[in-house]
Amino acid sequence: MTRLVLVGPPGAGKGTQAVALSEELRIPHISTGDLFRKHVGEETPLGKETKRYLDAGELVPDDVTNRMVRERLAESDAKHGFLLDGFPRNIAQADVLGQILSEDGVRLDAVVQLVVDEDVVVARLLERGRTDDTEDVIRRRQQVYVSETAPLLDYYRDVLISVDGVGEVAEISARVLAALSERS
Repeated sequence: MTRLVLVGPPGAGKGTQAVALSEELRIPHISTGDLFRKHVGEETPLGKETKRYLDAGELVPDDVTNRMVRERLAESDAKHGFLLDGFPRNIAQADVLGQILSEDGVRLDAVVQLVVDEDVVVARLLERGRTDDTEDVIRRRQQVYVSETAPLLDYYRDVLISVDGVGEVAEISARVLAALSERS
């Protein structure tokens, strides 16, 4: 059983690694972005609530995100492990995740931090060529990540694994898998 959280700054390659690792570990990749899109697309009650916030250009509140994650973790494919990407983003969400897991009598196995220098992720994101990805906007997102995530890293210090997130996809995945096997 493997229950993981993947953290790293925007542009660190979390989504790419989450897909590779979930395939390798045979556990579902659960992304809050995917959950938002699924619920909005299916026009579920949570999706309609999410759409109101997104349409207004606001962040989806923790309460809505927490309910989506709780619902998703209750699905049968997540009972024997999962890889969370984009959740938790703050201590309040981490507390909720802890409650969800303790209700099932389980806990996280590891929180994997992809460590990538800010200049590297800025360069990666600028290469994408999106019109909303100016260097100033990207650097601001990096600052928000640092301020929101630093407390999470301390919160999860007992299960935190930091891995160099620079290199080829397979190389980074191998580093993560090696670090995970060292812990078990």
